[in-house]
Amino acid sequence: EGQFALIDDPVGLDIGPFKGKSISIHWELMFTRAMFTTDTLARQQALLRRAAQLVDLGRLKHTLTRRIDCINAAGLIKAHALVEAGNMIGKVVVANH
Repeated sequence: EGQFALIDDPVGLDIGPFKGKSISIHWELMFTRAMFTTDTLARQQALLRRAAQLVDLGRLKHTLTRRIDCINAAGLIKAHALVEAGNMIGKVVVANH
């Protein structure tokens, strides 16, 4: 009698055993509203504005640890290599400026 939430697609996840325990499965995808133009599309804007306010107030922290200031082949190769190395902590961002 619980809830299990996911934000990705784990390979080989067997949700069958959850049934006997009445566990609810919840997948979250940030862009569902925009992808399907749902009736709650405006709610996405409100959520993003609130998140921005919390960041500005210092109450919500990002996980950015590396920034690469070139969206080109070299910048993407560098970012990919950082992640592939297997010791990256946080997020690497490839920026347009």
